[in-house]
Amino acid sequence: MKKNYSYIGISFIILVFGIWAVPKIINTLSKPDLETIGSVPQFSFTDQNGKTITNDDFKDKIYVVEFFFTTCPSICPIMTENMLKIQNEFLGNPKVGIASFSIDPDYDTPQILKEYAQNKGITKPQWHLLTGPKDEIFKLANEGFNLYVGEAPEVEGGFEHSGFFALVDQKGNIRSRKDENGNPIIYYDGLEEKGIQMLKEDIKKLL
Repeated sequence: MKKNYSYIGISFIILVFGIWAVPKIINTLSKPDLETIGSVPQFSFTDQNGKTITNDDFKDKIYVVEFFFTTCPSICPIMTENMLKIQNEFLGNPKVGIASFSIDPDYDTPQILKEYAQNKGITKPQWHLLTGPKDEIFKLANEGFNLYVGEAPEVEGGFEHSGFFALVDQKGNIRSRKDENGNPIIYYDGLEEKGIQMLKEDIKKLL
């Protein structure tokens, strides 16, 4: 009888522990292990279709941010090619968007951006190529995202900018995965296949 009681007691403990632990394990596994870097400031710019786009247009969406310009002779073509991979991966998902801010808004009018989109195969309705006051775009890049952009007359193209992409969650927070040492990578390399693959995986985590 003692053995039976012991068996029943152990079984009861295991059962209770399972009822308590399983939901916690499932909840832990379901939460993306992504660091919160900061929140995106309020913005309002015009896209390639002449529509005013603000943070509200990305509300409840995951989106990827880049800063580029259409006449960029160096890294922008690579960035666009890699961003197209993000577009195609989530083409039919309206909960995933892209925001491409032009750092040469004097040239990159909505019409120029629309032609660029058509030439590059940008078809996702949630991919907005944005233009507006230069000082506001520069402030958003340098202070809002801490992604460097600047005028540089001495270099080909006349501008310098980062080749990184930023990942923003449904609540407007900039997010990133951690490296092998537990430190946030902060941004995703928009010039390397490894960075694009990481970005795809982390978008899926947030979804």
